This record gives sequence, C-alpha cells and structure tokens, in this order.
Amino acid sequence: MEASPAPRGRAGVWIGLAIMVVSEAATLGRIEPFRSWNTPIAWTGFILFADSIVWRARGRSWLRSAPGEFVWLAVASIGLWLVFEGYNLLVRNWYYTGLPANPALRLVGYAWSFATIWPAIFEAAALIGVLRGTTAPGTGGRSAAPSIFRPGEIASIALGAAMLGTPLVAPPELRPYLAAPVWLGFIFLLDPVNRHLGGPSLAADLEQGTTGRTIDLALGGVMCGFLWEFWNFWAAAKWHYTVPIMERVKLFEMPLPGYLGFPAFALECFTMFVFVRCVCARWMDPARGQCRIDGCPSPVTR
Repeated sequence: MEASPAPRGRAGVWIGLAIMVVSEAATLGRIEPFRSWNTPIAWTGFILFADSIVWRARGRSWLRSAPGEFVWLAVASIGLWLVFEGYNLLVRNWYYTGLPANPALRLVGYAWSFATIWPAIFEAAALIGVLRGTTAPGTGGRSAAPSIFRPGEIASIALGAAMLGTPLVAPPELRPYLAAPVWLGFIFLLDPVNRHLGGPSLAADLEQGTTGRTIDLALGGVMCGFLWEFWNFWAAAKWHYTVPIMERVKLFEMPLPGYLGFPAFALECFTMFVFVRCVCARWMDPARGQCRIDGCPSPVTR
C-alpha cells in the first residue's frame, strides 16, 4: 500500500531542520565551510523543511509535485535578483564582504545564494498558508485574459514605470533614498500586465474578495526577511547595508525601517515571476492564448 503524504514528508522536515541548525551552529563556532557559506546552506535547509511541511499537510508541494518547475524557478531567481543587483549599482544600499577570493568559487556562491531567493519566498508563503489554514492552491479558476486595459490599470503601469525609472534619472546624491520605489515599482508595473497575459494577479484577487495569496506572500516575506538577516549576521561572507535612514537603529545588519520592505518584496517576487513565466509560456506555445502555470502547488497558482 502506498504511504500517505504525511509519513513520506517526515524525513524532509527533520533533514531540512538539521541543515539549518548545524549550519548556524557551525557558523557561530566559526567552522568552515559553514561560516562562509551559511546563507545558501541554511536556505537550502529551509526550502526542504518548508516544502516537506507543505507536502505533509497538503499532499503536494513544489519539490515533490513539480520538480521541473522548481528548477525553473530557481534558475529564474538568479536572473530576477540580478535586476536588483543592477539597481543597487545606482542606489548603493548594500555591499558584500568576506566573499571567496577565487572568482569561479565566488560565482558559485552568488548563483547558489541567488537561486534560493524566489524558492524561499514561495515556500515560506506556502508554509504560512498551511499554518493559517488557507485553501491549498490550484491551477484553475482564472478567467480569459482581457483585451483592453482599464484606466486604473494604465495608471498603475505608468506609476510603476515612473517608480522604477526615478533612480535612473535622479541625481547621485538622492539615489540612496530611492530604495522604496525599486521595491514597489514592479508590483504596479507588472500586475496589470500579468492579468492581461492570462496569469494570476494580485489586483484580480482583491476584486474577487480573495486575500489569501496576498496575506500568505506578505507574511512569508516577513519570515524570510528575518531569517535572511539572522543567518547573515554571524556569517563570514555577508552583506552590509548603507541605507541612509535610521542607519544606526538595527536588528542584525538591517536598519529597522528596512524590514517594512520585505512584505513588498515578496509581492514583487510574485509579480515578476508570473510575468516571466507567462511570457515564456506564450513564447514556447503561442497557441495557448493565456498563461497557465500548471502543476505548481504554490502561491503563484492559487
């Protein structure tokens, strides 16, 4: 007889928890390679831990139900995060220290760390959904993509474009203060576009009176933000912030106002991934007509 989802996922919960605990303990003990690689190691453990809990609770999860899509998400995560690294060249809100001297090894560290960002956000949101008892996500329930942008959607796109364009044209002395437009702009820019591509949309959820996805993502962003800063604080290879607002009032390395950005970042991760996924789906299968992210038991597909 086939085992139920709960027993099958038990080992993953304990393995993921062990990875996180061992890596952090070794980092505090200044033991290599954990001290220099704590961020990607700990996040790999968290992803396995959260995914296993979701699997036990729902019988479906990213890693077990859609491993190919999970790999796609991890690869996309690298490219999507590089967008923010590009903006940081302008706003200069963080920098890295303690990175490997070997360029090839440094690239491996970058790729591994960046590949965990979007999976961590989505796994955390799914975990929050389980803890809150929200309905498991599915792939159906979306209407056909509308053909005409409404005035409110046009205004949202214009606002998002203005927010994302401001750091590009602002005087250098003002750019360090422009982090907020970067962490919000893609939501306003892409969410209406996603709806017209036939993909899931935060605004469409709100119109339908459905707030579960937004809440799960926002709370998942808070969870990830705390863990990012916690695991980063004692690591040898780490990031530091130069945010010029309450810079001396910190929890770990992050100035306290910065934690307000993590819920927005989670929503932005959602809109950016849905956009990329929808564009790729249409490019690979133009006859499809709308973006369906089948097989992804995640906040993306609710």
